[in-house]
Amino acid sequence: PGAGPAPAKKVEPPPEDDTKLREPRPPIVCVLGHVNHGKTTLLDAIRKTNVVAGEAGGITQHTGAYQIEHKDHKITFLDTPGHAAFSKMRERGANITDIAVLVVAADDGFMPQTEEALSFAQKAGVPVIVAINKMDAKGANLDRVKQAMQQHGITSEDWGGETLCEPVSALKGQNVDKLLDAILLQAEVLELKANPKCPAEGVVIDSQVEMGRGATATVIVEKGTLKPGDALVCGAHYCKVRAMVNDRGEPLKSVPPGTPARLLGWSGAPDAGAQFHTCKNDRAAKAEAEAAERELRQVSHAENVVERVADLNALLAAIKETKQKVFRCVIKGDVHGTVEALEACLMDIKSEKVQMEIVAADVGPVSPNDVIMASAAGAAVIAFNVKLENGVASTAKHKGVRVIQHDIIYELLNQVREAMAELLDPELRENKIGAAEVRQVFPLAKGFVAGCMVTEGRVTRAGHARILRKGATLYTGKVDTLKRFKDDASEVRAGFECGLHLGGFEDYQPGDIIESFEILQMKASL
Repeated sequence: PGAGPAPAKKVEPPPEDDTKLREPRPPIVCVLGHVNHGKTTLLDAIRKTNVVAGEAGGITQHTGAYQIEHKDHKITFLDTPGHAAFSKMRERGANITDIAVLVVAADDGFMPQTEEALSFAQKAGVPVIVAINKMDAKGANLDRVKQAMQQHGITSEDWGGETLCEPVSALKGQNVDKLLDAILLQAEVLELKANPKCPAEGVVIDSQVEMGRGATATVIVEKGTLKPGDALVCGAHYCKVRAMVNDRGEPLKSVPPGTPARLLGWSGAPDAGAQFHTCKNDRAAKAEAEAAERELRQVSHAENVVERVADLNALLAAIKETKQKVFRCVIKGDVHGTVEALEACLMDIKSEKVQMEIVAADVGPVSPNDVIMASAAGAAVIAFNVKLENGVASTAKHKGVRVIQHDIIYELLNQVREAMAELLDPELRENKIGAAEVRQVFPLAKGFVAGCMVTEGRVTRAGHARILRKGATLYTGKVDTLKRFKDDASEVRAGFECGLHLGGFEDYQPGDIIESFEILQMKASL
C-alpha cells in the first residue's frame, strides 16, 4: 500500500557533474614570467589595447582577467603581476588556470622569477607554453633560451621535447597569432568542458571597494552560468548581482563557464582566491554569509581565549622585551590581492632591532577612522595605490599620525624601512678633531693649567677631550678653560700654543697628549 509514490523518486535530474551535460569551455590562460620580460606588453598585443601606459613603475598591480576571441574560439587570460611581492597572488592565479604561458626575454634568458613561475605551474600540474619574447632586441639568443628550457626539464618541441615554444615580439606584434594558435592547440588536447546549466560556481580573482560602486569583485565562472539578479555567497560576504561587466566595462547579460566578469552588488570585498557559489535567493545567501561570519568570529574568539591564557607568559616575556622597538601599521590598499601581497612584503622586512606589527589591513581609500585607529594603536597608515578621503590629512596632522602613501610597491617598502629606522636611537660615533702635547705645567689659583702646543687639527673650548699618558687614557672630560696668552679663545689650531684645563683634572705632566674629539649622532640603520 505504501508503494504508490515511490517511483517518482527515480526521475532525479542527472548529477551536475554528469559528463553528458558538459560542454566545451574557453581555456583559462595565466601569463607568468620575470618582471620586465614583457608580460603586459604581450597581453596588450593580444588585446590590441594599451594597458602598460597606465601602470605605475611598469609593475602590473592587479590581477586582471580578460577574454579575447581568436579564430572563433574564446580564450580567457589572467594578467598576474610579475613582481616578487605578488607571488601569493600569482600562486592563486596559477591554481585556476588550464595553461600557463611562461614569458622569457630572448636577451635575458631564465631569471629567478622565471624559475619560480615555472615551479608554480609545475606544482599546479598546468601545461606550460613558452613565449620567447623580445626577439627584436639586441642580443636576442633563441638557442640559449631553448638550452635553458632543456636544463629546466621543459624541452622545446623542435628539440624533441613536449613543450610548445613560440618566439614572439610583443612590441612589434610578431608571431602573436602563432602563440594563440599554440594555446588553442594545447586547449584542444586538454578537452576542457564544464556544465553551463547548473547553478554557477567559480573563483574570485580579485576584489576592491570602488568609489560610487561599492564592493566589486572580478570572478571567473568554473561551472554554471551567472545572470544578473543571482544571489551568491563567498565566505562571509554575499552578493545580489546588480550588474556584470567585462574588462572593458561593457555590461554582460550572462557569464558562461571559463569567462571572467566584474560583479557589482557585494556586501563587502570577498577574499581573492576564494570560491563562490549560488544560493536560491538573496535571503538564503545573506543567512549563509552571516553564519560563515559567526563561525569565523567564534574561531577567532576561541583563539583569543587561548591567547589570553598564553598572555600571562607573554606579559612576563614582554616586560623583558620592552627595549625592543615596534613599528605598527594600518594597511589600506586598492584591491584584496595587493593588500595581502603588501602584508607579506612588510612581514618580510627582517630587522633584529625593530619588530613589524600589522594592526589592521583592508581595502578602500584611507578614511579618518583609519587615522583614529592608527593614533590609538600608535601606528602609521600605509596606503598603497589609494586616495585619502576628505579630512584625513588634517586628522592625521592633529593626531600626529604618519601616512605613507605610494603607488609603486618598491618605493612604499623603502619609505617603510626609513620610518622603521627612525624609531631607533641614533648611533653615537666619535670623531677625533685634534691633539695637543703638554709642554709645561703652570700653577693657577686653585690648581694647574697645561701649557700645550696643538700638534694636529684643533682644540675647542667646551669640546670633549681625553688625556693620554704613554697611550693609556687617564681622564675624559670637557675643556673648561682655553687661552691664547692671557685671552680666552674658542678654538686653537695646529701650530699654536695654548693654556688648557679639563674640568676635574689637575695632574698634568709634560709629554701628556690631550686629544680633542666630537660626538656625532649617526642615523641608525635596520
